[in-house]
Amino acid sequence: MDIKYLNYILAIASRRNMTKAAEDLFVSQSSLSQYVSRLEAELGTPLFIRNKNELTLTPAGVLYTEAAQKVVKIQKELYQNIASLNERGRITVGVTSNFGLRMLSEIIPHYQQRYPGVSIEISEVSLPGLKKLLVDGNVNIGLAAEISTVPFGGMAQILRQEEVFFAIPKNHPYAHSHASGTRITVEELIHWFSADNFVLSKHGSSLRMLTDQFFESCDFNPNAFCETNSISATRSMVAQGTGVAFVGESCSVDRESIAYYALSPALYRLNMVVRQKDWIQNEPEQAFMEYILDYFKKNTEQPWLAENYVISPPA
Repeated sequence: MDIKYLNYILAIASRRNMTKAAEDLFVSQSSLSQYVSRLEAELGTPLFIRNKNELTLTPAGVLYTEAAQKVVKIQKELYQNIASLNERGRITVGVTSNFGLRMLSEIIPHYQQRYPGVSIEISEVSLPGLKKLLVDGNVNIGLAAEISTVPFGGMAQILRQEEVFFAIPKNHPYAHSHASGTRITVEELIHWFSADNFVLSKHGSSLRMLTDQFFESCDFNPNAFCETNSISATRSMVAQGTGVAFVGESCSVDRESIAYYALSPALYRLNMVVRQKDWIQNEPEQAFMEYILDYFKKNTEQPWLAENYVISPPA
C-alpha cells in the first residue's frame, strides 16, 4: 500500500472536509473523492459519514485512521533513522516569540558546520498555532513563551523565566521623573496610565493571558485601542507615542525611544522548548536539542541584548 494514500485519509479526518483536504494535499477534489469511494468499496464499509458541511469518521473510520497513524509514524521513524546514518535529514521548528528566533540565529550556523546535511525549517506562528502544529505532528520542536507548561504536558521543558516589562514612550511624563529600569507599582501604573491607550497582544498569546490576569487582579479596565500579534508593531506604536504596552524582556529593544519598567510585584512568563509527542530523535536531532539547552544555560541575563555567545559543541 502506498503510504501517501494513508495520508489522504488522515487529511480528510483532520479537516473534516473533502475540498480543504484536497487543497492541503495538492490533489483535485474529484480524485480524492474517487479514491475514498474505491477504498470504502474495497473495505465493504464507509469510513466517513457525509453530512452537508462536514465529514465525520464512522467506527470503521476511527479504526482505519488509528492504524494509518501508526504506519505513518513507523515510516517516519524509519526514514529518520536511515537519514541519521549519513547525518542527513530535516528538523522542523515552530517559534512563537523573539527569544526563539534570536537563539536560532545564533546556534544554527554552528550546528550546520557540524551537521551540514541537516536542514532546519523554521515557522513563526502564534501560540495556538504552535499547539496545533505539535498535536498534528507538523513540527518536531516548539519554542514558546507561555505562562504554564500544562498545555504541553510532559513534552515541555522550561528554559528560563522571563520578566515582562511595562513599555512607555521616552517622552511620557512618567519617564521624565522615573528612570527607565526602576520598578513601577500597580498603584502607580493605574494612577499615571489610566487615561493612556494600551496596545494589547491578541487573545491566546502568553502576554495577553498574563496581562488579562494582571488587569483582573487589580480591577483595572484599560483603554485598549489596538490588539496585535506583532511585537514590532507594538514597539513602533509605543515609540511613536501612540500607546503603552506590556513587553517580554527578550523583546525590549528600541531603548533609545522606549522606556521599560519592571513591575512590582513582578510579572513573569516562561520560555520553553516543547518536543513533538512520540518524537524519536536520531543523533543529529538529539544534538540540536542539546545546542538549544546549552544556549540557555549560558544566556539567562538580559535576553534583549545580543549576547557575545561562544558556542562549543555540547558534550
